[in-house]
Amino acid sequence: MIIDFHTHIFPEAIRDNRETYFPSEPAFKLLYDSPGSKLVGAKEIVAAMDEQGVDKSVVFGFPWKDSATFKMQNDYVMEVVTRYPERLVGLCCFDPFNKEAVSEARRCLQGGLSGIGEIAFYQSGIDDTALDMLTPLMEICLDKDLPFLIHTNEPVGHLYPGKTPNTLKQIYTLVTRFSENKIVLAHWGGGIFFFNLLKKEVKERLKNVYFDTAASPFLYDPEIYRYAVEIAGVDKILFGSDFPLLKPARYFKELEYAGLTRAQINAISGRNAAKLLNL
Repeated sequence: MIIDFHTHIFPEAIRDNRETYFPSEPAFKLLYDSPGSKLVGAKEIVAAMDEQGVDKSVVFGFPWKDSATFKMQNDYVMEVVTRYPERLVGLCCFDPFNKEAVSEARRCLQGGLSGIGEIAFYQSGIDDTALDMLTPLMEICLDKDLPFLIHTNEPVGHLYPGKTPNTLKQIYTLVTRFSENKIVLAHWGGGIFFFNLLKKEVKERLKNVYFDTAASPFLYDPEIYRYAVEIAGVDKILFGSDFPLLKPARYFKELEYAGLTRAQINAISGRNAAKLLNL
């Protein structure tokens, strides 16, 4: 089974009128101001899955600041998960700084969604205040044994829309503070898995942490898969395409190029996600 753990969908009201959200949602404008930045709905993603040979996709929207917008977005995710129960798994998403974030998380998880994410701090990075906002949300996921997907990125290299000011220290503080949670760090966790090579402390802190591959072809050489398998462990890597940014086929080619075994590719492409999601 192939499971894409990282995809974005939006309701029609947002897809057809994205510019109306730009004034109040600067992070959304940053990522989607370009006409080349695609917005798709459930119908489009299921069609792409059929074309690309993907069995299930984990879908979510954007960490909207406005409560009316994130409720509309999460309602849409809940609706399409019901419409395509064999194909789509949904996460709820919102700005953790919004006063309704905790109640929205409870509403969405009771409504059939399977975790929280992709939560991102595009302007602040994952600072201490952000961690405080995450605390009650992490407690909910821990209690329900559900995954929590966090946007991270490498703190060096070229700049691009959506690259946050997070640091490796911030990412490490995050996973240390919530070490009992099942945390998925998007975009390879900014490379923090490398520190699994340290003899003390880090392996224990990262024991419940997973790394998704979203945007990997834009960021890393294909060898990243081989190194991550050796350092983090094959069971901690989740295929995520960041669709519609990239199609899954691009990742499948890189997995083959990296020289992994068929068993390793199968684990990354779906078996690990199925276990994490209790499918």
